[in-house]
Formats: sequence, C-alpha cells, structure tokens
Amino acid sequence: MIPCYIQSGDQRIPDSQDLTPIASYLDLNQTWNSQACAPDVASFQHMFEVLGLSYHNIVVILVSSSLCPAVENAMQAASSPKSPAAIHIIDSQTTAVGLGLLVQSAADALQRGLPAAEITRLVRSLIRHIYAVFCLPNLSNLARAAQLDPAQAFVGEMLEVLPLFTMENGKLVHTQKIRSPRHMVDIMFEFIAEFEHLRHLALLQGISYFDQESRNIRERIHQNIRAIPFSEHTLPLSLATILGPHAIGLIAVESVRKEL
Repeated sequence: MIPCYIQSGDQRIPDSQDLTPIASYLDLNQTWNSQACAPDVASFQHMFEVLGLSYHNIVVILVSSSLCPAVENAMQAASSPKSPAAIHIIDSQTTAVGLGLLVQSAADALQRGLPAAEITRLVRSLIRHIYAVFCLPNLSNLARAAQLDPAQAFVGEMLEVLPLFTMENGKLVHTQKIRSPRHMVDIMFEFIAEFEHLRHLALLQGISYFDQESRNIRERIHQNIRAIPFSEHTLPLSLATILGPHAIGLIAVESVRKEL
C-alpha cells in the first residue's frame, strides 16, 4: 500500500482509521481545516523502482481521480524509465470499501494465475458495478477539497442543509436535499432496494453524529436483505477530511455472474 496523508499546518499526519485528530478539534469547537494529500510523484517512483526489481508487472488500483490526484501522480511516475516493470494504472472511480473490494478481486485473480492484462481488464469491468451514496453535512470540507463551490458550502451549512450525494463516474454528484435525518434513512434504504443482486453492502461513517440513523439503517438491512454480506467501517482519516467528519454513506457492489 502507498497511503495518503493529511497536512495540518506544519504537521504531516499519516492516514489511518483513527479519527482522533478531527475529534480533538471538534471538542474544542474548532474547524478541522486540514487537507488530505495524495502520495507525490517521487513516492510512486520509488515504489515502482523497488517493486520493479522483483516483478515484471505492477497493477496499481487507486482512489477515484476526482477525489484526489493519486492517479495523475502515479501516471507521471510510471512514465519514468527507472522501473523495468510494466505498470498498469487503474482509476477505481470509487473509494473506501469499493476500492478495497476491487483490490481483493485483483488479488483473487492473481491467485488464479491470471496475467496482469487480464487482471486489469477484470478490475475495470467491475468498476461499473460499484455504487455509493453519501449524506455529507460538513459542506465546508467539500469546498476545501474542491468538491463544492465555497459559496454553496457556506449557504448550505448556514441553512443546516442535509445534502445527498451519489458517486457517478468517480465524481460526487449532488442529487437532493434531505428533509430530516429520518428521511435520510428512507432514502438510503430506497437506494439499496433498487438492486436485485448484491455481492456486498457496506455502511461507512465518520465521527458519531447519525448514531440513531445508522442503527435504523442497520436494522432495515438485517430485516430485509439478510442473504447479502454486510460490513460496517469507519471512514479513513483522509476521506473524513474530504467528505467531512460527520459523513455517512452506503457502498453497494452488484453481483457479476461471470467476471471473465
């Protein structure tokens, strides 16, 4: 893995599942205005050079290029002649659990003996079967991450709007305003109910904010969609910095009858 990191003033914080740095700011009624940063070109170059000493092919699966410039940096690094390996870079167009499941699928394909070109084709074919929906009340975080116009973020937070976003082609797309947290539960379950065949369903959330709503979502899933693997995850620090510490979302992965 080659992780993102968080730049907070002069401090560089490694990415993790520990949201304590954000919680400490919120406890003091301060704004978490740090920035999530992708690995730079030099970091990718070093990784490619080291791996190139042992492997002929390197498959690189990265977080959506619309959320951070990791894909762009990796492509620049791959253009360097220093690594003798063939480098296959994939923009996952997703994040968090969606990204993890793509990596898992690639690892499974590797265990089956598939060549790098086939693994790359497989992963790219799976991308279109991953869907995500998020409720993102911390609009100022989206603005600092260049995902939303600052003026819209200011007005939205002033009015205490609860906006719903989906990920489409790797981009966060605002779809509607939620009337209340209870309404959010209904909308998120409607999102799940649209799928006939799911391979996995995951609930993601940051710092406790929608506790009752997350319990309600969990109960509905367990009562109505029992046969589907379901997992719960804390947002990584880098993603909570982009989406906001109080973000909550669902990632749905469709079943694919034949992956190859």
